[in-house]
Amino acid sequence: MCFHNSMNKSIRSLARRYGRKSDVIEIAQDIINKQYHVNAFTYPVYPVVTCDEELQLYGWRLIPFWVKTEEDAKNIRQFTLNARAETLFSKPSFREPARYRHCLIPSTGYFEWHHAGKQKTPYYIFLKEEDIFSIAGIYDVWRNLETGKDHYTFAMITTGTNELTGPIHNGGKNPHRMPAILSPEEEELWLTPGLTQKEIEELLRPIPGELMDAYIIRPDFLRKNPHDTSIIERA
Repeated sequence: MCFHNSMNKSIRSLARRYGRKSDVIEIAQDIINKQYHVNAFTYPVYPVVTCDEELQLYGWRLIPFWVKTEEDAKNIRQFTLNARAETLFSKPSFREPARYRHCLIPSTGYFEWHHAGKQKTPYYIFLKEEDIFSIAGIYDVWRNLETGKDHYTFAMITTGTNELTGPIHNGGKNPHRMPAILSPEEEELWLTPGLTQKEIEELLRPIPGELMDAYIIRPDFLRKNPHDTSIIERA
């Protein structure tokens, strides 16, 4: 699946790109600015775009609104980092957010591994013409009844691979998956309330491989500081 993203632009660059304000989250920009590697399994906070006029800062781990306890929230989060496009409307965790709570996940690229026997080779994958592109996401709001605090969290939607990404992401537990990347023309449509299930599903298809590119990166990128520019250097 898709657990390693890159967002190496500033918060102000994101605000300009999406026509949103950034006042609310600029106080956290020392933490989230220019992250060359964002690992979902650290359950990070991450800038997302919603219908709101401000950029938002949500947690990458969708906690459904119906979760009862903090312990349950911790247990479910490892299973809700990604949401498969094919099962969005059948999974209890994702069904309601898929209908009513959409977001855009800004990205400058993402990481996958090619498997050849026991050898794993990491690739950096990106769009040729878009410095910042959008991955379809869903979010939910869970209230911790023990503290009274609301938690805004999201999941990244994945789909099948295209002719470029399929041969790269060829192994592991969930091979041949990629983020559901939206074209610039589809971004505001994804955020439009009232979309039908058919309209939603039609937006969640692999983009053409010809719009993308990829190259092999250094194998130690996982051990580097996420703000280190060398993470995305060619091997």
